[in-house]
Amino acid sequence: MPLIQQEYDAIIDDDTKVIAENIVWEGDSNSSTRKFRAEVDSAEGHPIFVDGWYNPSSGKLSFSIIRRSAGRIYGLDLGADHHNPNCEFVGEKHKNYWVPGSGTKWAYVPEDITETWGRPLEVWHQFCAEAKLTHSGTMSQPAVQRSMML
Repeated sequence: MPLIQQEYDAIIDDDTKVIAENIVWEGDSNSSTRKFRAEVDSAEGHPIFVDGWYNPSSGKLSFSIIRRSAGRIYGLDLGADHHNPNCEFVGEKHKNYWVPGSGTKWAYVPEDITETWGRPLEVWHQFCAEAKLTHSGTMSQPAVQRSMML
């Protein structure tokens, strides 16, 4: 079932969204990529969760609100270039938002995100504040794989 504008607006504007669990970044020993997935509860019962992705080797960090059956509807990306469908260059710090018929192909430069990709916990707090998302648990610092010296 496709997402309609009213549903998107209701999810984004809902200030009862909460993640009650602790968030632990996970990854395997063969990769520097760390990920998490956290369920989101709300008074309205929106079918959403949040995904996080961090790779210090490539200098990239991403947080996404995912709606079941519609995919990513909102997200913050740091360290990855973005061009809007009209060829406008947005840059390495951008927020993707949902547009009917286009998904999250459109983005803008967020003024409210002042931290860099290398500070994932601080960026998480800024993302949650802007997305009207309360995280009542804790978030672990992502473990960084150290390269072995030969």
